[in-house]
Amino acid sequence: ATCGKCHSSETAEFLQSVHGQAVVRGVSRSPVCTDCHGIHEIRAPMQQSSPTVAIATETCARCHEGVTLTQEFGVAAERVRSYKDSYHGLASQMGSRVIANCSSCHGVHNILPSTDPRSMINAGNLAQTCGQCHVGAGANFAKGKIHLTSGLMSSEAGTTDIGNLGTRLVRWIYLPLIVFVIGGMAIHNGLVWGRKVLARKRQNREIVRLTLNQRVQHWLLLTSFLVLVASGFALQYPDSWFAWLLIGGEYWRRLIHRIAAVIMLTVGLYHLVYLFRAKEGRSWFKDMLPKWKDVRDLIGNFGYYVGASKVKPKIARFGYAEKAEYWAVLWGTMIMGLTGLMIWFKLGVFRFLPRWAVDIALAIHFYEAVLATLAIVVWHFYHVIFDPDVYPVNFAFLDGRVSEHLYKEDHELAYQELVNPAVDDSVSKEPKQDENN
Repeated sequence: ATCGKCHSSETAEFLQSVHGQAVVRGVSRSPVCTDCHGIHEIRAPMQQSSPTVAIATETCARCHEGVTLTQEFGVAAERVRSYKDSYHGLASQMGSRVIANCSSCHGVHNILPSTDPRSMINAGNLAQTCGQCHVGAGANFAKGKIHLTSGLMSSEAGTTDIGNLGTRLVRWIYLPLIVFVIGGMAIHNGLVWGRKVLARKRQNREIVRLTLNQRVQHWLLLTSFLVLVASGFALQYPDSWFAWLLIGGEYWRRLIHRIAAVIMLTVGLYHLVYLFRAKEGRSWFKDMLPKWKDVRDLIGNFGYYVGASKVKPKIARFGYAEKAEYWAVLWGTMIMGLTGLMIWFKLGVFRFLPRWAVDIALAIHFYEAVLATLAIVVWHFYHVIFDPDVYPVNFAFLDGRVSEHLYKEDHELAYQELVNPAVDDSVSKEPKQDENN
C-alpha cells in the first residue's frame, strides 16, 4: 500500500499475482516489494548492483530454494537448482546479461500460476513467452518441462512428463554403466601398472644412492612438508576441498600445522649437525657445493637437449639440478621457519617489533609456501616421478638404491670413480672436458 501511492500500476499487477493474493490472505511468508527491491538502497531494476539483476538466482532463491515452500505450501522444489543446471543458468553464471532468467518466463509483478490463462507460463502462452528471445518458437518448442529435475529422487517422481521420465531413465542406465565400465578399466589398468612397478623395482639396483640415515631424513622432510602444505592452505582457504579433507575445523588444522612445522624444523637442525659431525654428512656437503662446472653443465645440457650439441655433459655425484633444489630447500626451510615462528609467537614478537612486521612475515610465509609447493610439483616430482628414465618413481627413496644404467646415465663422473677410483678422481676435482663439452 505504501509503495502503491506512487507505483499504482505495479501494485495493481502485484495484487493479482500469486504473491499478492497470498499477502491479501495474510500469508506472512509471501514476498512484498521490499523483499525483491530492497528498502533504503532501491536502485533501477537493471542497475548492476540492484537486487533484481540477480533475480535468476539470489533474489528468487531466498524463498524458492529452501524447504519451507515445499513443506508448508507444496510448491515444487529444486526450481533454482534445475535452472542453474540448464543452458540458461550456466550462461547466467558465466556473466551473460541477456540470458533468460526467472522474470523472463514468470514475469515480475504479474507472476501467476501456470493454470491461470493470463500466466506467461500457461500452456497456451508458452510459445509467445519463449518467442520473446527465440523468434519463431512454435508449439513443439514449448512442449515439455523447463525445470528438468537433476536428482535421481525428485519431488516430481510421479510426473508424467516425458522429459523428466526420459532423463531419469537415462541416468538410471548410465550411472551404473559408468561405474561398471570405468571402474573395470581402472581395476584392469591398476593391476597392469602394479605388476610393472614391481617388476621395475625388482630390477638389479646395486648402487647405493642414499644411506639409511639420509632416507630417514628425507621421509621426515617429505611427510612434514606434505602435511604443512595441506594444513597451511586449508587454513588460508577454509572453504576449499582440501580444507574439507582435514576434518575438525581451524583448531585441528592449526595444531596439525604446528606439529608438522616442529618436525620439519627439528629435521633441519639435525641435518645441520649431520653435515658437520658425520663423515658422510661432510662428504655430502662438499659434493653439494656449487662449482663453475655446474654452470658449464647447465649450458651444455641446454645445448644437448635442443640439439645444438651431440655430447651430453658428464655429471658428478650431484648435478646442478640437485644442488639448486637442495640449497633452495635449506633456504626455504629457514625462511618458513623464521616467519612461521613469528606468526606463532606473535605476542612475544610484538614486544620488539611493530604489527606490520608480522603482517609482512605472514605474506612472506604464504608466498614462500606457494613457491615451494610449485617447485616441488614442477621440479622435484619431474626428476623423481615423471622423468621417463625413472617412471613411475625413483625407488631410491625407499631402499636408497639405483640401477647401474641410471647412475651412469645421470652421474657419469661419479660412476667412473665408482668402477675405477684410481683412474678418475673427478667427483672431488674439476674434470677436464673435451672441446665438444
